[in-house]
Amino acid sequence: MSVHSIDQQYRNWLVKAPLGLVLTGLGASLISDAAITRYSGAPTLRWVGYGTLALTVFNSGLCILADAAKHRAHYERLRE
Repeated sequence: MSVHSIDQQYRNWLVKAPLGLVLTGLGASLISDAAITRYSGAPTLRWVGYGTLALTVFNSGLCILADAAKHRAHYERLRE
């Protein structure tokens, strides 16, 4: 494989891994905040919308983190 391909895999991992971790943590925090909003007596539409957004952020973080792991595996394979 070319050096460009190896470098590209590494750069993709280097960007996506921290981004996935940040979004996963943010999503988890938003989920707990949405739960607090629900139990504080907020209207249903408010906490459902907020919770849906929170789950979207959390799942996006997991997807990006999984993609980063894929890039790291490709990088390790290409280095050999």
